[in-house]
Amino acid sequence: MKKLKKIYCSISLAFGTVTLLLALFLCFGQSAYATGANDQLTNERVQNNRTVNSPNTERRDTTGDRTGLSFSWNNEEGNLSGNVRLLIGLTIISLAPAILIMLTSFTRIIVVLHFVRTAVGTQTVPPNQVMVGLALFLTLFIMNPVFTELNDTVIKPFDAGEINQEEALELAEQPIRRFMYKEMQRKDLKLFCDIADIDMTGMDLSQPETLDPIPMHVVIPSFIISELRTAFIIGFLIYIPFIVIDMVVASVLMSMGMMMLPPTTISMPFKILLFVLADGWDLIIGSLVKTFY
Repeated sequence: MKKLKKIYCSISLAFGTVTLLLALFLCFGQSAYATGANDQLTNERVQNNRTVNSPNTERRDTTGDRTGLSFSWNNEEGNLSGNVRLLIGLTIISLAPAILIMLTSFTRIIVVLHFVRTAVGTQTVPPNQVMVGLALFLTLFIMNPVFTELNDTVIKPFDAGEINQEEALELAEQPIRRFMYKEMQRKDLKLFCDIADIDMTGMDLSQPETLDPIPMHVVIPSFIISELRTAFIIGFLIYIPFIVIDMVVASVLMSMGMMMLPPTTISMPFKILLFVLADGWDLIIGSLVKTFY
């Protein structure tokens, strides 16, 4: 697990650094190119047309200055230039691993898979890359209805210009909130609401519309704690049959006087055999996915 955390942290840091450098290069490079091109065009027009007066020249220079990073604000409605939107989009992509882990079913799945590997006794089989890949595709399968709703209600209208940035963020919270409320336990939400001094009078998890006043920075840690609790309960249930095998093997070896022989060396083949005969992967993955439905 520590090796998996190191690999994930290294990949996230490298990806975020490359994304930030690329965004800065694209934004400022495009701004410099546009400014230089406008200056050259202005000089050619001044040389070819002697009747150009100074006010018009100032107007063209001002227009050239607006081709870079720009913000427009009118009647409390803000708009961002394409470069700023590109920078924000790349920043969101760099934070995608954290969003994927914290706001989806990924946490529960990867923790349960780690318990399975530890209970069977195979230290590095399946490898971390396989476990993370399996958890990722299971997350995409489970979260497909949420992602589809986000695409239909947020991404497509925003690309079409039907909604602005603030409306898009508000609409994007609704399906994610509903998913987290469905998997969250009330006592975890109450814990963080008490820490944040938020009154939960009249709020009920069975009615998500009553929980809208709770901010996302309170909902997200509550959801994570609930996911960890559920994953550890499932891990405990997975451990029970394998512990029984370890106890039986250890008792047999003790009765035969083979105290120097490690019980795990003998029990691991039996645990693998039991896992294969019981079709363990089908049972675990099927039961784990059904916990979200």
